[in-house]
Amino acid sequence: MPTFTADDGVHLSYSEHGSSQGRPVVLVAGFKAAATSWAPQQKALAKAGYRVVSFDRRGHGLSERPATGATMARHGRDLANLLDRLGLQRVVLVGGSMGGSAIWAYVASLGTERVRAIAIVDQTPKMLNAPDWPHGFYDYTDENRDTLFAETVPNPGRVSIASKGPVRIARLLRALGGGERRELTEPEKQLLNDHAKADWRSTIRRTDVPVLFVAGRDSEFWPAEHAAAAAALAPHGSSVVLERDGHAANIEQPRRFNRELLAFLERV
Repeated sequence: MPTFTADDGVHLSYSEHGSSQGRPVVLVAGFKAAATSWAPQQKALAKAGYRVVSFDRRGHGLSERPATGATMARHGRDLANLLDRLGLQRVVLVGGSMGGSAIWAYVASLGTERVRAIAIVDQTPKMLNAPDWPHGFYDYTDENRDTLFAETVPNPGRVSIASKGPVRIARLLRALGGGERRELTEPEKQLLNDHAKADWRSTIRRTDVPVLFVAGRDSEFWPAEHAAAAAALAPHGSSVVLERDGHAANIEQPRRFNRELLAFLERV
């Protein structure tokens, strides 16, 4: 896979599929997942004529694992560096889980001048539950905001009908080259904690391009209603819930997910 150097000197990896002349679609994977976790989408998008770029965020996949830059803001900057490196304009950004937060970090800093559309896959814009936002991570509140995500992704005690729980998801990710199971490093803990405390709702309200929010009905982490609630914040938002699907929505039901994503791309 090719690499480039971010503006802080960290080496980052990405892959390309499809036509170099096609409309660019950048796929950004979630926490602990490599760019290869998008394998079910790479072939479908390439076949449809798109230029498909799959990004390994710092600390993920084949990218360098530095002790620095463990914030969502830095991950948004890395995404900007990727677009600069490839000279991409009018790009569609697709983010799964934490990858969606990396996209919002990019938009919060640099806006949508280079963005044609955005798709967010099973990631609520605010993980911390509050009276005005009951669509966060199960049981994550002000009372435990400093402890619940301090060491790892907590087990919310829910089981996806489709995936039969996080163990099944981990196996799927390992089969696709990501999601290795090991104790978190300190930078990973810092990144996870920063991700968990973020609130991207104001960024979504300012986003002036079409945004599709996808939810898995049986997501292990949050209620599927987050997608419609987030879409209602966006000036040009829409949402879809994939039935009998969990958090790893693009992996568990790739054909259904690909149909929804391709239909969205055709509309924008």
